Amino acid sequence: MFVEGDMAVYPAHGVGVIKSVEMQTVAGIDQFFYVLEILENKMTIMIPTISSESVGLRAIVNESEVRGVLDILEDRTVELGTQTWNRRYRDYMEKIKTGSVHEVASVLRDLFLLSSLAQDTEESVVSETIEANFS
Repeated sequence: MFVEGDMAVYPAHGVGVIKSVEMQTVAGIDQFFYVLEILENKMTIMIPTISSESVGLRAIVNESEVRGVLDILEDRTVELGTQTWNRRYRDYMEKIKTGSVHEVASVLRDLFLLSSLAQDTEESVVSETIEANFS
């Protein structure tokens, strides 16, 4: 549970600070909400405390978790598969929406590897074309 002043990460929005915890009546039911102000753009989001975990609201990572993230980012042995771009996009978005820093790191790593692979392939095609036409 968060308290006023805590920093938190809300998936797809970024880092924010809990400004307050308020009770609101919604559809005749009293519910508690975190009032989160996103640091980047000052947007205010109200998140029901009861569902905050399921929507991916999480605390800022600590130093020990950072090592795990760096291990994921440094891993170049992962198999990328042969999914179509739209299937890969859906999979990546699902991982991002979990709010897990490890899932987001794996998406970032995969995108970097795919970009590197595409660049290597493009350079290879250009080299082959030059050799075939100018040798």
